[in-house]
Amino acid sequence: MRRTRRLWLPLALLSLGLAAYINLPGLPDEDGQAQAQVEALPAAQVPGRGERVLILSPHPDDETLCCGGYISRAQAQGAEVYLAWVTAGDGFEIDAAVTERTLHPGPAGLRELAGRRQQEARAAAQTLGVPAGHLTFLGYPDGGLTAMTTRNQVQPYRSPHSGASAVYLSGVQTPGAPFTGQALEQDLTRLLDRIQPTRVLAPAPQDHHGDHHTLGVLAGRLLARRGEESRLSYWVVHGGLEWPLPKGAHPALTLQPAPLARSLPWTRLDLSPQEQARKRSAMQAYRTQTAVLGRFMAAFDRRNELLSPLP
Repeated sequence: MRRTRRLWLPLALLSLGLAAYINLPGLPDEDGQAQAQVEALPAAQVPGRGERVLILSPHPDDETLCCGGYISRAQAQGAEVYLAWVTAGDGFEIDAAVTERTLHPGPAGLRELAGRRQQEARAAAQTLGVPAGHLTFLGYPDGGLTAMTTRNQVQPYRSPHSGASAVYLSGVQTPGAPFTGQALEQDLTRLLDRIQPTRVLAPAPQDHHGDHHTLGVLAGRLLARRGEESRLSYWVVHGGLEWPLPKGAHPALTLQPAPLARSLPWTRLDLSPQEQARKRSAMQAYRTQTAVLGRFMAAFDRRNELLSPLP
């Protein structure tokens, strides 16, 4: 009993210290050095009239977290902005449990979640000013892109969440497409052929989430094959343990480069108060996500966004 008591106090203090580090705005950058480094980054270039921008988003909400301000700025400057969601976002079982108010949502509940996230993506895009005709859903399995592009190139992958082995969502580019690497690559190629983007934004291969880094690698390969790799820029959403810090809404702070991608040559896009407010409203459209990941998502409501021209 005494040994348990002796252990309890250090563990409690450690937990309090970690909670403070994660949540208090001053501690992760106590001396202001990281903020100064962000402010010293070169300015990101945002396209304007005559250009076509394609944002490749692994899941509904990634496009807003990474690039909501960029999307608003490009729209305002006259660029045509297109958004493409690669997965259905149907792999977050805790989210489905909360949304469906059941401990065991099962495949039907996760398919229902995918439909809701599709609706939320449309609402977020409308908030950011992207026309409905510029939205594309591919409907591949959340959490399945790595398997599809490796061992399931030809043999369809079966999602352990939705139970599906082919695209089941309505309103997608290729209804019934099998969950294979070949089908995914064909869909992305068709997307590029149709839009002919002058600028593509994709997740960096350094992003910790499997769907993210797989999509980043695939986007780089497809654009290199077309001789258009210079049109690609990268972003990060899952950048390492607890990033971005601090958690919660701190809109006056800067977004600092993620630990997993600090070596990339980052550029900085400073957002106006109006652009920040529009991005915040678009994030709030993802009600299924903010119900579970609210503090994580709010941590992307910062004075700037970060983009890199190299992976």
